[in-house]
Amino acid sequence: MSTTRRRFLALGAGAVSGSCLAWSGPHAALAASDAAAPIRCLDYGRSFIGHTGAENSVRFWVESRTTLIDPQTEAATDYYQCASCKSEDTFAERDLFLKDNYDFLPIIGGGQVLIFRRPAQLSPRYRDVRPPVAVWGQPEFHLQAAETVTVLDTWEKVHAATKAALPLVSQTELANAELGLRAVIECPVKTMNLSVPRKLYQVDTGPIAYPRLDQRYEPQIDCLQLAFVAFNAPHFADFIVEQPTPVVDGAAELCQIYHYSQPFSLEAKNVLLALGSLPA
Repeated sequence: MSTTRRRFLALGAGAVSGSCLAWSGPHAALAASDAAAPIRCLDYGRSFIGHTGAENSVRFWVESRTTLIDPQTEAATDYYQCASCKSEDTFAERDLFLKDNYDFLPIIGGGQVLIFRRPAQLSPRYRDVRPPVAVWGQPEFHLQAAETVTVLDTWEKVHAATKAALPLVSQTELANAELGLRAVIECPVKTMNLSVPRKLYQVDTGPIAYPRLDQRYEPQIDCLQLAFVAFNAPHFADFIVEQPTPVVDGAAELCQIYHYSQPFSLEAKNVLLALGSLPA
C-alpha cells in the first residue's frame, strides 16, 4: 500500500486516529474472532422503514446502517440510510415529477431524520434535520435479521461466496481513540471485484452514511455524510464523500455541484459476511 493512499485527508478525517477496537454489541460482527460472539447483520433485501402518516405513509428501503457508539453516554444509536428517490408531486393526477427536480434521500435514527436534497445546483436545503413524525408520521421499523451468516475471513471463502452469488454484507468499524467515539458502518456489498490469479478482492459500495468522529455533534445525526466506501484488506477503508465540488474547464471554475470527491483513507476494521452457507 502506497504512503499516498494511506494518508488521512480532508473532511475531519485527520482527527480520526488510533486502532479500531472490536465491538461486540448487538449490531455488529466485528467481534467475530470471539467464537462466543453472535454474528449478526441485516437482511437488506427485506428491511424497510414504514410510516404512519395518514396523507403519506411512505415506506423506504434500508440501504445501510451506521451505528454510533459513545462510551461516555453508554449509548449505541443506529442510523438507517434509505434508498433515494426523486422529488415528486405525490398523488397528483399527472406530471408526478417536479420540474425543478432533485434527488431525495433520508437517514432515519435517534428520533430524527436527516434529509438530503440534491438539486443540479448548490442549495441551502441540501441538509435538513427534523423529527420524522413531523414529515410522515411515526416510523415503523421492519428490520429483518439475516438468518444464516457466514464470516468470510479467508480469500477462499470470499471467492466461493462471490461465485455462488450469495448476498454479501460488509461491516467497517472506525474509531477516534482520543474522544472514545466509535462507529460501525454496515452495508450490502453492491460491487465486488475479484482477481483470481492474485487472490485479491475489492469492495466498492454506497451510498452509505459516513460518520465524522472528529467531535461530538449535537444533534448526533449531524455527523453523518453521504459517501462510498472501498476496501481490499481488513485494516483500512477508503471513503469518498458527497460535497460541493468545482466543475473545472482548464483553469476556470465554471460552477460547483454536489459530487463525490476528495477521497481519503482511514484505519479501519473490516469484516465481510455472506448471507447463507458456502457451497460444499
